[in-house]
Amino acid sequence: MTLEDARALDATDTLAGYRDQFTLPEGVIYLDGNSLGALPKATPAALADVATRQWGDRLIRSWNEGWIDAPQRIGAKIAPLIGAASDEVIIGDTTSTHLFKALVAALRSNPDRHTVVSEAGNFPTDLHIAEGAVACVPGTRLKIVARENLAAALDEDTAVLLLTHVHYKTSDCFDLATWTARAHDAGALILWDLSHSVGAVPIDLNGANADLAVGCTYKYLNGGPGAPAFLYVAKRWQDVLASPLSGWMGHAAPFAFEDAYRPAPGMKRWLAGTPAMLSTAALETALDLWADVDQQAVATKSAQLFDILAAAGDTLGLDCVSPRDPAKRGSHISFRHPHAYELTQALIAQGVIGDFRDPDILRLGLTPLYLSHEDVWRAGEMLHQIIISKSWKDPRFSTRLAVT
Repeated sequence: MTLEDARALDATDTLAGYRDQFTLPEGVIYLDGNSLGALPKATPAALADVATRQWGDRLIRSWNEGWIDAPQRIGAKIAPLIGAASDEVIIGDTTSTHLFKALVAALRSNPDRHTVVSEAGNFPTDLHIAEGAVACVPGTRLKIVARENLAAALDEDTAVLLLTHVHYKTSDCFDLATWTARAHDAGALILWDLSHSVGAVPIDLNGANADLAVGCTYKYLNGGPGAPAFLYVAKRWQDVLASPLSGWMGHAAPFAFEDAYRPAPGMKRWLAGTPAMLSTAALETALDLWADVDQQAVATKSAQLFDILAAAGDTLGLDCVSPRDPAKRGSHISFRHPHAYELTQALIAQGVIGDFRDPDILRLGLTPLYLSHEDVWRAGEMLHQIIISKSWKDPRFSTRLAVT
């Protein structure tokens, strides 16, 4: 691909107009939106309104003027992005908290089954939370197996199959429908982590007949650092499963102030504590950008961006560990290199921001809403210059930072 080719793709890009809705620093090519999405231009004003008008002027009255219903309202805005009904998604807490609630609820719902099955090399937090969840349900266990052994690991004792839709490191993508069917054929529930796929690839949870799903909103959805996460519970399970965190916002009548807990109907029962309204407002503003985004256009552009960097990697002889088939991957590309950390830091020093994943992965995120084809082409050129010149060998690039 030449620079002219990249510019030709930009000229016909139906998503190009979204770029102007984000704050993108001058001189920076941001390839880490799969870790923290860029700032929508509308977000600062929305946060200022919450702080000065809603909190500063309206004070506690704001709870009756939109705050109290925010988890359901914003969940309904996420629903179309994951193929769910508007009353099957709620936001709040963190991905880890939602994962814990869903796992414990699923395990308690079927005492005849005792095993959570997941993939070795899954995102570590998912496995850590799963360890904690099985410790809270006597007699249950976590079974971790290699990806190629997952199907064989499903048996009559499997309660939950816990899978991350798009792998955080390699970008490998599970087929939602196929693996949901495999879990159901074994008599188990499936719990999907959509953190690296929502806003990056088309998702149809209801079409796949999925049971449960969680996901963060600060990556491709641009909700901001630590933005509230989402939880999906298929309608057929909403009044069957019980959240293990029986907080007052999940009570059927929280302002009745009853001593005993009565879970609210539907998704509201999955709430726990008071919503964090500043971060919630930032998320809602970011989601409004997605109201008319064509998900298939996002997938198409993602594939084009991937091909540009894949070609650059091939020219350099880099080991691309991400699938070449766009149907089998998410929206980032990863290269294995013995000095991947130094390469990452050298790129950042030149204004190309990606990230490193231990032990040897250079990971570059492809966010179609605000990246241009020319951006990605120039990033490939910069990677080429750094490797050919060996500038990554500068000692300053080998100093490990706390966040990689």
